[in-house]
Amino acid sequence: MSLPEALSERVLERLSAALDLRPADDVPLTSPMSPDPVGRLRVLRPAGADGPVDKAVSVSLVVPQIGLDSHMIFVFTRPGSAVPHFTLDAVAAAEFHAMHLDLIPRAELAVNLEYLDACFVPLTDLLERAWQLDGLSPAAIGPRQRAMMSPWMLVCRATDDAFAALGPTVDAYLDHWLTLVAGGVPEPAGDLAGRDRVCRANLFSPDVDPVWHQVTRLIGADQSETVRKELLK
Repeated sequence: MSLPEALSERVLERLSAALDLRPADDVPLTSPMSPDPVGRLRVLRPAGADGPVDKAVSVSLVVPQIGLDSHMIFVFTRPGSAVPHFTLDAVAAAEFHAMHLDLIPRAELAVNLEYLDACFVPLTDLLERAWQLDGLSPAAIGPRQRAMMSPWMLVCRATDDAFAALGPTVDAYLDHWLTLVAGGVPEPAGDLAGRDRVCRANLFSPDVDPVWHQVTRLIGADQSETVRKELLK
């Protein structure tokens, strides 16, 4: 099992245990490049109807022919919840590893200081220590995409050793997020559900994130749109 796959599966196991998530859908993803499935779209939902978490979505794409080993997790909170969404993207490409780790705000941080302080300030030391690891370099992501995420986003390329050393950072981000899920967060102003619909539409738009064009070339327009719609709803 590759480093990204092992990390992703470990995080999914932790999430499932902590949130009592149950499998709701498991769809194989196929490609003209391989006679066998090249990935999976998995959806997990909490056993109970209460609580702030709506679902976890996991998307894995493994294509040795092009050196791709990608594993993405999004855990979405319910439309009316202010608890941030959790995301981890762990990738091995031909020449490097990459990671995207973040809590996605459910409110405008600049006008909700108490919310910002509770949800994100505790991540500051973790982020700063992560960037001190040897073998990490910033990933190429523009300001337009950054605007969809939080200032505490860790998005990087990494050597094998550096990627492995990021495991405790991922665990600490997840620990903090689970604390927010369990304890709640300060209630921000504004239409949480409406803002989230617009934010997710932008976040997963092919016009904003060019990775969707690559996914479409790999698995076709229909399957790519199936994955994208699962992330939107």
